[in-house]
Amino acid sequence: MTRQMNLQGADSGRHAVGETAFSEPPFSDPAVSGTAPAGPRSPDSWQYRALNAINPGLSYLSDALIELTRAGHPIVAGAADLQYSNGLNRYAQAYPDRYVQFGISEQNMVSAAAGLATTGHMPFVATFASFLGLLCCEQIRMDVAYTKLPVRLIGHHTGISLGFYGTSHHATEDISTMRAIAGLTVVSPADGPQLAAAIKASVDWPEPIYFRIGRGREPQVYEDGQPFTFGQAIVHAEGKDLTLIACGIGVRAALDAAQALREEGYSVGVIDMPTIKPLDRAAVLRAAGGCRLMMTVEEHNVLGGLGSAVAEVLADEGLGVRLYRHGIQDEYSLIAPPTTLYAHYRLDAAGVAQVAREQLSKGKQG
Repeated sequence: MTRQMNLQGADSGRHAVGETAFSEPPFSDPAVSGTAPAGPRSPDSWQYRALNAINPGLSYLSDALIELTRAGHPIVAGAADLQYSNGLNRYAQAYPDRYVQFGISEQNMVSAAAGLATTGHMPFVATFASFLGLLCCEQIRMDVAYTKLPVRLIGHHTGISLGFYGTSHHATEDISTMRAIAGLTVVSPADGPQLAAAIKASVDWPEPIYFRIGRGREPQVYEDGQPFTFGQAIVHAEGKDLTLIACGIGVRAALDAAQALREEGYSVGVIDMPTIKPLDRAAVLRAAGGCRLMMTVEEHNVLGGLGSAVAEVLADEGLGVRLYRHGIQDEYSLIAPPTTLYAHYRLDAAGVAQVAREQLSKGKQG
């Protein structure tokens, strides 16, 4: 059994529990507070303590791992000095002898997880997606994927959710890098319940997995106990005018945008694509055969992400349906509170709906 290392982590020597420097970026989230997004100069954007008290999404990861451990699965969890940001402190408290605090050493964490997997353990290791999906590419490729070890890599605070922490902490390339690694499954859950379901389903999945999760404040889409099948899309609705295919935070935005567009007379379908690799090709092809426009929604660079994966399927099959890839348009994202960034990049419901209107209008003009 692994030896527990400094359970509190390097950050806790400087901050009380729940008030670490990386516990959660300070921002005002209307999904939590019911208020309008705070501007970058607003004092409400910088209130750590009040906002840290409300973060329900962080509980799903640890709760799922605790349930699996109680059921007898050989789970080992680890974090790179960010156990309060990803919620693994809850698992560490429940099973201190199955938790490893690696400190600020992400590459070593991945390699150590591979080593643990060779001894019969099933490691779940977590850190910011910007570090895991980019800094650790070599270790993931050679130590985990090439050796086909059952390591579960959890990249949290994906996309632009770290807001004003800056470009170094924005993860808008990780889908591209991770899905290019042979033998690595890539999953982007829409919310906490879907994350928990995917974590539980992973014990029977033979390949290593990269889980791309948010900041724990995502609006809920599914109820607890949601079933999950790797490689299977969830079709919420079919549409003749437009089909929205989304992952991560894009799912809730797509569902709300679709409802607004339906009220304007459009026929809109919505597909949640939680497994980006292997992609549910059949779901894409069915949707493509019944609509005039497809639009992907992702908190990621439009190059190499979900949109590219869908485009590859359409090209492989020689289908002529028009596809618009909505996300970060091949740029380094700006620095601001997350909700401000979501509005700027039109990744909230209102923005997705407006982009869809523009694309549907172009189709009519053509």
